[in-house]
Amino acid sequence: MPAPEGSAEALAARLSAVGLTTRVEEHTTHTSVEAEVPESLPAETWREVLEVVAAADRFGLLATSLGGRTLWAAVNKAASATGDVRGPGHQR
Repeated sequence: MPAPEGSAEALAARLSAVGLTTRVEEHTTHTSVEAEVPESLPAETWREVLEVVAAADRFGLLATSLGGRTLWAAVNKAASATGDVRGPGHQR
């Protein structure tokens, strides 16, 4: 499984390939990818975009009353290995 940053970068690259301009931002628990979505995006491109963001841990579309639309996708960062990583069934 690729690192979260790689997955976010891959999402951004795939969204760019369908013509969207993307931004990638690092956060404490996740990496986000955002893209402005034009009103004139064809239905076929929407299908491709939805296929891309389905690979993220979370995604959504923010639409404003002024007509702007921002697509976002979040890829969770790896869980910390500082806890009990032995898994179920392993007693102390």
